[in-house]
Amino acid sequence: MVDTLGVAVVGFGWMGRVHTQAYARVPHHYPGLPLRAELVTVAEDVPGRAEEAAAQFGFASATRDWREVAADPRVQAVSITAPNFLHREIGVAMAEAGKHIWIEKPVGLTAEDARAVADAAARTGVRSAVGFNYRNAPAVETARALIASGEIGTVTHVRVRLFSDYAAHPQGALTWRYERERGGSGVLGDLASHGADLARFLLGDIASLTADTAIFVPERARPTGATAGHTLATGELGPVENEDYVNCLLRFTSGARGVLEACRVSVGEQNNYGFEVHGTKGAVFWDFRRMGELGISRGTGYQDQPVSTMYVGPGDGEFGAFQPGAANAMGYDDLKVVEAYRFLRSVAEGTSYGATVEDAVHSAVVLDAMSRSAESGAWVEVSA
Repeated sequence: MVDTLGVAVVGFGWMGRVHTQAYARVPHHYPGLPLRAELVTVAEDVPGRAEEAAAQFGFASATRDWREVAADPRVQAVSITAPNFLHREIGVAMAEAGKHIWIEKPVGLTAEDARAVADAAARTGVRSAVGFNYRNAPAVETARALIASGEIGTVTHVRVRLFSDYAAHPQGALTWRYERERGGSGVLGDLASHGADLARFLLGDIASLTADTAIFVPERARPTGATAGHTLATGELGPVENEDYVNCLLRFTSGARGVLEACRVSVGEQNNYGFEVHGTKGAVFWDFRRMGELGISRGTGYQDQPVSTMYVGPGDGEFGAFQPGAANAMGYDDLKVVEAYRFLRSVAEGTSYGATVEDAVHSAVVLDAMSRSAESGAWVEVSA
């Protein structure tokens, strides 16, 4: 017997659409899951957008006020895909209303915000999921298992990179994303949050770090109306208040060293995300743009040791739910289907699967340490 879970989506930009589509696809890939999402309502304050989403995707109702979602007894779980500055208020309110939450990273503007949502979830007993989708890639999960098994020896150092051009155009609109009060720490929250999570997922906790940040596009044009995505504008110029770039040296509690670098204005780079992990006997390499591949060097050669390419397949992570054989490609949206499945499974079984708001707290603590280090120029301890 399959039960239904009444779900709502709060915030219907691109990510709200991705969550909605993921809910709809879960039964296609995980037919054995005894819980299916029922699209109850969608909330979006841009006039007309919620109604359009309801008509297109089949939500039973639409509203401009997310507070109506918190009060709606039909809703048992909520996807929170609103801008960063709303994460804490909405996340805490939904948890206190007894609704399970699937919330996008970075979960607020600071570690204090993320911790407030995590505390609310723990206090009320609701399940949570966080949008750290890159850790869901079967190749990343395979890399983690390979590292843990000692295949590449003791890890010595890692490099995590997240380069994109989504903010590279100088006429990109000055949306909330570039304001400190509403967008937080810029590329730290947008991209480095993923990098911090990947680094911890692969190598364990970060003990200390030192970081440098920069703003390379200091002014942008204010939009004259509602925006969607990274639109262009030609209005009055205003200051960009948060970071375009961050570079960070890491020390892990294991003794390993690392480099984490992220940039949102990298001309010529489109979603160049990945990592290289080196150990005393080998190395493992992953590039999001070739999501189903791992470069692996292992053996006893040490010097001039070759790198081979492994194509993940059934048996690696969640690959088998999507494709029947190795080297068949998965895509970004598939990673969000995995996330939706693990969220629903967590609700169904009462135990957590995948990234939770506690993982978001760990990432946010690292981001706060980066900001303090960039301001002081010093090494900063990463508190738990």
